Amino acid sequence: MEQYAGYGSLVEVLKSASGLLELERTSQLHQDVVSICGYLENPNFRIAVFGPFNHGKSTLLNAVLGSRALPIDLIPTTGAAITVKYGSSVRSRIMLVDGTEVYRSGTEVLQQFAILDGNRQMRRDVASVEVFCPHPFLETGVEFVDLPGTNDREEQDNLVKKQLLSADLVVQLLDARKLMTLGERENLRDWLLDRGIKTVIFVANFLNLLEPEEQQQVQNRLRFVAESFRAELPPGFSNLYRVDALPALRARLKGDVGAASSSGLAAFETALQNVVGILQQNRGSVRLPRVQAIASQIQLLLKNKIDPIAHEFKVFDDKYNAKIAIKQKAQDLIGQGFSASITELGDWLALPKLLAKYQADAAVALAENNFKSWQTNNLKKDLNELQIAVVKWLYQAYEFFQEERPEDLSIPLPNEPTITIPPKSDSDDTWSEPGSIAVGGGIGWLLGGPVGAAVVGSVSYLLNKNVQKQDDQIAKESYHQQVAKLCIAATEEYFSHLSHQGLSILAEYERQAEKVICFKVTQEPQEITQKRVELQQWQQGFNQLLSELEKFKISSNYQPYIETPKVTQTQQKSWQQQQRIYTRPPQTTYTPPRQENTAKTAEKKVEPPKQQVYSPPPKTTPSPNPAELEAKFRNWEMDEEIARMKDQMGSPSSQNSQQQPNQNTQVPKSPQSQTEKDKIAHAYKILGLPQDATFADVKQAYKTLVKKWHPDLFINQPQMQKQAQEKMRLFNEAYTVLSNKK
Repeated sequence: MEQYAGYGSLVEVLKSASGLLELERTSQLHQDVVSICGYLENPNFRIAVFGPFNHGKSTLLNAVLGSRALPIDLIPTTGAAITVKYGSSVRSRIMLVDGTEVYRSGTEVLQQFAILDGNRQMRRDVASVEVFCPHPFLETGVEFVDLPGTNDREEQDNLVKKQLLSADLVVQLLDARKLMTLGERENLRDWLLDRGIKTVIFVANFLNLLEPEEQQQVQNRLRFVAESFRAELPPGFSNLYRVDALPALRARLKGDVGAASSSGLAAFETALQNVVGILQQNRGSVRLPRVQAIASQIQLLLKNKIDPIAHEFKVFDDKYNAKIAIKQKAQDLIGQGFSASITELGDWLALPKLLAKYQADAAVALAENNFKSWQTNNLKKDLNELQIAVVKWLYQAYEFFQEERPEDLSIPLPNEPTITIPPKSDSDDTWSEPGSIAVGGGIGWLLGGPVGAAVVGSVSYLLNKNVQKQDDQIAKESYHQQVAKLCIAATEEYFSHLSHQGLSILAEYERQAEKVICFKVTQEPQEITQKRVELQQWQQGFNQLLSELEKFKISSNYQPYIETPKVTQTQQKSWQQQQRIYTRPPQTTYTPPRQENTAKTAEKKVEPPKQQVYSPPPKTTPSPNPAELEAKFRNWEMDEEIARMKDQMGSPSSQNSQQQPNQNTQVPKSPQSQTEKDKIAHAYKILGLPQDATFADVKQAYKTLVKKWHPDLFINQPQMQKQAQEKMRLFNEAYTVLSNKK
């Protein structure tokens, strides 16, 4: 006999999955699940006998068992499902709803608990009725269920249907005197087949009460009824038998073998025992189709709950993750810009670079008694520009992420250096030392006259020629050289202090910037989280049921769900993980100068780099190198991209950003007027591009041309500089036209 215990996990999963549906206890599906789970846990092979009331069901069972074990005296009789099992003696057990057990020898107690009352009502306090008989067929692990008659009361019909679902074999009794109508047959067939009940045997009763000439006609009709059902029985067995139930019972009680055989009982019993013997060896083929029918209903209802909510979460999570992705990209871009500006300022503060760039001018300014003015107009100006460039990125982050407000970066300049001029000896020859005439007139003198000029000249000479290292070889220093050395030493100490203090402040500024150049992933509302948990439970229940069905090779029309997790939350990478960058400063009320944004939105006009970036500087400005031009372009592009992302974050259309083509790869729209077409064609020609070029191509071409024709590259070539300025004008116009087109 098949190991029924192997269905334990399937039973648990069925119960769990149906529990997720929160079905009403009175619903048909809930009752079906309870029945099918009890059915799977039942070790016996169950045969249910059913049919309309007064069709002789109890009489047939008594004939098979060879005794009057079941009540057959009242019409209708059976008012409860009576399960007949093997026992060493005939006895009855009644279980009441309140848990009381009534256990009696014989079957007389059935007259009290298992028949309909005077109003043909079933007793509502009876939970189950069992009869035990010492019959060899029952001893093989078979049990019979005598069901109440159908077509009498709806309550009885529901009980019958519930019991049929847990039967391995159904014996339907037909009244040869009054066969079911076509509608009744089709309804019954559909109900049985919808629940996977296909092992059905039809038994015709009362055929002996018909006239001989009618019997053949009725048998033909019975055969049609049986064949139209297409029962799934072992090969070689019919699903239609004739048994005259009452004559069969009388013959069995009398021990009249011939009469029992002529009643059809012997043929039916033989077929029944053989069919059961075969089906018992593979009860999975009988039971599992029932599971499939019930499981498919559960899956469909779960799917109807899951799909709408899963779609809502997908839309919600897609929008959320799109925003997170934009913020992550903005964080990376801002971090890169901040890193570059910090690096630039850090390099500027390096002592060797400060000395190389500023010491000579500083020492001269000190010698000329003009240090304070030089410090304000040169050193402080350069430092402020670098500091503003750093702080700009933190305010970009603050505006984008709306976290804590950043503090400005303030590196103070050291106190103005002072020197004590040594006393002048009258014997000093102020004109005999190298470099004494190196600086021409027109300069304010510290000491006055040609001696002051000689001091200034000595500063330049000593720094440029590194004469200090030859001090031990000079027996006697001139007065102006002594003063020059004092100026040089004082400025070196000044820049050393600036470098040390500035780098220390910058390092702390770096550590604090992370709180600004980052964004916090907001927690979703509690009700959303709870709904997500419910969705996960539904999906898990669905998938577990599907997996369990596959284990028993029960086919399904569904695929497992990829369980909807808590919002994806694109992994937030710190910009420090990509580069050596810094963190946010504390809050202050500092507000840097408002920066002009070079890119408005993806839909608005995209301006080319501001004219001041590429217009010729004053003639005193040194010619930029390619690295400086590249840095300017990098900052411009980052500003443009960040501005575009800000617009995406605030625009309703940004919800579909992942479906929209990228502005850098989007093919521009076709213009409407011929004038516009000509203008655009001319713009492409100026930039040296075909008319089907993408905006990314436009950007790259513009960038390449500007690097080649930047007017600052031709400061010492007036004619070429003028030509470069004209080309820049054309490039800017072309870029603007194509920006508006996209």
